[in-house]
Amino acid sequence: MSQIKSIIFDWAGTTVDFGCFAPVNVFIDIFREAGIGATIEEAREPMGMLKRDHIEAMLEMPNIQKQWEEAYGRKHSEADIDALYQQFETQLMENLATYTDPLPGVVNTVAQLRNQGYAIGSTTGYTREMMETVSQRAKEKGYEPDVIVTAEDVGDKGRPYPYMIFENMRRLQAQSVSEVVKVGDTTSDMKEAVNSGVTAVGVIQGSSIVGLSENEWANLSDAEKDQYRKKATQVFRENGADYVIDTISELPELLTNIE
Repeated sequence: MSQIKSIIFDWAGTTVDFGCFAPVNVFIDIFREAGIGATIEEAREPMGMLKRDHIEAMLEMPNIQKQWEEAYGRKHSEADIDALYQQFETQLMENLATYTDPLPGVVNTVAQLRNQGYAIGSTTGYTREMMETVSQRAKEKGYEPDVIVTAEDVGDKGRPYPYMIFENMRRLQAQSVSEVVKVGDTTSDMKEAVNSGVTAVGVIQGSSIVGLSENEWANLSDAEKDQYRKKATQVFRENGADYVIDTISELPELLTNIE
């Protein structure tokens, strides 16, 4: 009998939205509208967290904090975080549906995993309302996990807290963390896995860490791809990844090797 019984996937950048672009562009836009110049790198660094927490993390970055104090003559407040988050939520909902295509290999790989007897769970940095749009569109395109857990289901304690994984385990009736593998594309995913005690797997292609679109990735030379792989692997490992794979399609073989 297989020891591993449940696979818990992240959403954007792991199973849908190659490169995790839906939230990144909106983060940059809302800060620009507030008079703050946030870089793509700054917008991606907290990726995977609950989106309000993501905004707070950006506001605490030295460059953004300095710009904020120069623009407003004070440090940011909870009210500022709430106002930015409201803008973020409104703008993201306007275009979220267009970023729901499953990544290459996801639909077939998940079908293969199910045929092998694995249960499929998921965690996300999106809210329940956002996930209603994302999950419905993804389902129409062939991807549907057995369980979807948002931070709202666990008292708004999103990543890096472990509670979304624990809630997946409860719903999937997993008896031990040793039975569970978490697959994701961000440092927050790895920290969530580490904090819950499950096996952590980082996926390179399509990840927020790489931060390239599918066309941009395809147009890289082999040497350039290897550089991105090397960098992403290092970041995943530094944040607790037990394993790193290039694509989701490699996951069934990895699970066999782990067993």
